Amino acid sequence: MAGNSFGKLFKLTTFGESHGQAIGGIIDGCPAGIQLDLEKIQLELNRRKPGQSAIVTQRKEPDTVEFYSGIFEEKTTGTPIGFVIKNANQKSKDYSHIKDTYRPSHADYTYDEKYGVRDYRGGGRSSARETACRVVAGAVAKQFLKDIQFNAYTASVGKIELDKNIKELDFSLIETNAVRCPDPASAEKMEDYIKQIRKEGDTVGGTVQCVIKNMPKGLGEPVFDKLHAELGKAMLSINAVKGFEYGSGFEGTKMKGSEHNDLFNEDGTTRTNLSGGIQGGISNGMDIYFNVAFKPVATIMQKQETINKQGENVEMQGKGRHDPCVVPRAVPIVEAMAALVIADYLLQNKSSKI
Repeated sequence: MAGNSFGKLFKLTTFGESHGQAIGGIIDGCPAGIQLDLEKIQLELNRRKPGQSAIVTQRKEPDTVEFYSGIFEEKTTGTPIGFVIKNANQKSKDYSHIKDTYRPSHADYTYDEKYGVRDYRGGGRSSARETACRVVAGAVAKQFLKDIQFNAYTASVGKIELDKNIKELDFSLIETNAVRCPDPASAEKMEDYIKQIRKEGDTVGGTVQCVIKNMPKGLGEPVFDKLHAELGKAMLSINAVKGFEYGSGFEGTKMKGSEHNDLFNEDGTTRTNLSGGIQGGISNGMDIYFNVAFKPVATIMQKQETINKQGENVEMQGKGRHDPCVVPRAVPIVEAMAALVIADYLLQNKSSKI
């Protein structure tokens, strides 16, 4: 199986399955001498872990990261950073009913078609549990990046949208509610809706918005390796993601050029930022902002028609512990992937100027 690594210079390779003994990763290319706060890395994992509130899966995993290499006296040594997160609360029997059955909108059928074998326990390698490894690597990247700030938050759940401009938001409020929305009034509506959806045995999607502040100028490459293209790839690699837009996004298509152009100030900043901090695939120093769309979780607690390995029509119903909405737990994952992209391009930028 290919495609287990992300990045060129700051590179993450992950391994493990949802119901195996552990998941983990190797971070290669992290510069030496970075002072790491290991407690902050664990706090990032805690933001993603299951069982943290009434609106997420109740699988109880401590998600404690154990580092095995690349760190000495809480400083990076420049060698590969190896880490493991042990799986402690697997209930594989919850998946025995789908051993020979394909769940709608899951990777079951495509994995079987491609590899001829699949780990049906929680989706195996296709499980979103793998994203915990990304959060660890992203937390390391954040500490390497120091002053650059990554602020992701829930912008919508179903049809309930955060009705505030980015400039009006107080990012310190993101972690004050279970939905991770920086507007308390919107957060309450979103949380109530998720609880209602859970009672119905159904699921709902939503969007995560991310704002990257204190960006340096000049990150990104022209043509195929544009900064926004890599951010798009990073976000679309996250489980359940169905869309990515940056800057004005699709709304920009409704505007005239005279309305959309970001006019310059004398210091090189722009009066507006419809470009989303990126022009010609290269960062211009303004805030980068983008939206990530997440579909409803495919596993629902309602009966559905599907097929089995023999191509027969069968009926199935989801069992076990699943998120009614992945968006609140996806917030730290979006930040982590954004940090990996920026860290990688920062190193590329340095190497191109040697």
